[in-house]
Amino acid sequence: MVSGVKSRYILFLPVFGSIVFVILYITATFYYPGGSQKDKNTLGFSWIHNYWCNLLNEKAINGQANPAQPIAATAMLFLCFSFLVFWIRLPGQLALNKQTSRTIQFSGTLAMLSTLLLFTPIHHDLSINISVFFGLISTTGTLMGLYRQNFSSLFWMGIINIVLIAVNNALYYSNDWIRFLPLTQKITFVLFIIWMCAITIKTERTFKRREEDITIE
Repeated sequence: MVSGVKSRYILFLPVFGSIVFVILYITATFYYPGGSQKDKNTLGFSWIHNYWCNLLNEKAINGQANPAQPIAATAMLFLCFSFLVFWIRLPGQLALNKQTSRTIQFSGTLAMLSTLLLFTPIHHDLSINISVFFGLISTTGTLMGLYRQNFSSLFWMGIINIVLIAVNNALYYSNDWIRFLPLTQKITFVLFIIWMCAITIKTERTFKRREEDITIE
């Protein structure tokens, strides 16, 4: 009984970690000195013009020391850990075959490790591109599992997330529309986290229900 309870707690770690990430993210914005892609002299953090990565830099765009950096870095660690647990445990909850399960776990792990490269001197765009590449592989495997389990709402929500990721990339490489990227980035972040948490809760309930049915039989 105790081991079962502990297993449930482990399963819900992605949800708990995501909540901590959101709290720390919002907290970090209050400590950001200022400066954005629109105007380097603005004060504070702009939800429309600043990127999440601006909070991770040692110096703000306006040139001042960035006291938000430690908070933002802690938030990113919680998010990466949450996603790591999610990708590793998900295949077992979706009853996927061994090859698909390993693909999701391997690519999901690499996606999270690549994200941590943001804390190194490695080029920002390179670490993001690597993370997105492996993230798309694990997301595609997840969509296959959701489709086979007839989780239609979660499947289409995942499709929307992939479309938003494509939109983010299109905006990034567009000189005329890049001004919309910071806000689009945040919307994508929120929807992806909600999707991940919804999958975690849905699969846990389904898995628990199946265990109860087997016990009754």
